[in-house]
Amino acid sequence: MAGGGLVLCGALLALAAGPAKAPAPVPRFRRVDIALSCSYVGEDVRGLLRAFGSSSSEHPATLVLRGISVRDDGNLDDLTEYKGPQENPDSSSPIVFEASAQLVSIPHAESLLHADCDGEEVNCEISPYSSQQAGEGPCRTSWFMATLQLSSRISITLVLRGPQCGSQEEEHDATLHPKLRIPMRKEGTVLTTVEFQSSSRNTSLRTHLGGSVTLDCRFALAPSSSLSSLEWRRQHQGSGRSLFQYQVGSTGPTVQPKVHVDVAGLLRSGDASLSLQGVSVGDEGMYICLVSTPLHQAQHIIQLHVAEPPRVHVIPSVVSFERDVKTTLMCNIAGYYPLDVSVSWTQKTPEDDMEIPLSNAHLSSHRQSQDGTYSITSYLSISSDTARAPATYNCHVSHVTLAEPISVSAHLKVPEQTGSEGLVGSFIATVLFITVLFVVLRRRAAKPKPEQLLRASE
Repeated sequence: MAGGGLVLCGALLALAAGPAKAPAPVPRFRRVDIALSCSYVGEDVRGLLRAFGSSSSEHPATLVLRGISVRDDGNLDDLTEYKGPQENPDSSSPIVFEASAQLVSIPHAESLLHADCDGEEVNCEISPYSSQQAGEGPCRTSWFMATLQLSSRISITLVLRGPQCGSQEEEHDATLHPKLRIPMRKEGTVLTTVEFQSSSRNTSLRTHLGGSVTLDCRFALAPSSSLSSLEWRRQHQGSGRSLFQYQVGSTGPTVQPKVHVDVAGLLRSGDASLSLQGVSVGDEGMYICLVSTPLHQAQHIIQLHVAEPPRVHVIPSVVSFERDVKTTLMCNIAGYYPLDVSVSWTQKTPEDDMEIPLSNAHLSSHRQSQDGTYSITSYLSISSDTARAPATYNCHVSHVTLAEPISVSAHLKVPEQTGSEGLVGSFIATVLFITVLFVVLRRRAAKPKPEQLLRASE
């Protein structure tokens, strides 16, 4: 959390509850400290994790991002500068890493600052990256990597350069951290500098078949460092494949069809995002963005899920059948991905207050099309002996792509009259028609013609 974070949340709530105001001017920028609760996983601890699959040996730590530039919307007045522990730490005390971001800007700083107010969780892990000896003795250059994962699926990786000693006197007089055995400040904190950062806006994406998607990956380097290479890889079901490779100074990238990386944007602004066109089921998997410098390497993993909603039809849509005859309704569900789909049937008559679930349906096996999507059919048998007409039969289909189930209906009509009752009705109608016709013709024949009336008058 950030210093004064609780007051900031209250200020935001008060602002939301107050009266409407005129649009605010363009926000200014302000430098703040952002303190994050983390876990430190050392080299020895990582060995235990690999051997026993346990995380119980993680050591508590705090990452303090100093002087981070964020937008000031007028609600940052109550933020205070972070104060260190003000005591000499021992080997069991939380490790406090102070990180200066003067050389490299911190991405998504507002999300980190307002994480508490927005109800977000921040998972932070710090681990040693590598060490380079600068002569003999305890004074050396140490490197650490901080990995931040937000519940909103933002991922940030920071490469931190540890403290350095400038002379033998400093090396001799340096106070070493009791756990890390590197120089620390008199406040008991370890001062580091952000030399390299990379980030991704979304570590998990879902897209439709045939669409386009952009996998976000960006980075920034300190002036003393430079980009060495960029690679995008895809891994799925145990197999891996390189999609894009670019080595600085080479004639051009090695790239697979359907993918694109803007090399000009990569070199100009650190935009290493990959665009994927015409997404198919075969493009689903884990994508790895690997950014390298001569000294370091950082990666981001983005899960790409392909999802296509089902098309649902019921055949026949209108049912009218004779007595003692069974009719089968078919609910065809096609074109969906991934595989899992749920199908159910209900019945409703005018006398029913709600739909009645039916359990006498059965499913076909799944069928897969050439494009990788699936289809399945649900069958429901209804009999005139047990069915009450009029009635509506609903096929309900649930799938991961649907916010609500799809419901498609078939209507059972009242059976038309057949057999002896129909014959009697037809006979009566015919007799009535003949009788009426006979009466009309007889009246016309009895009526005197105009010639007969003329002769009578003469």
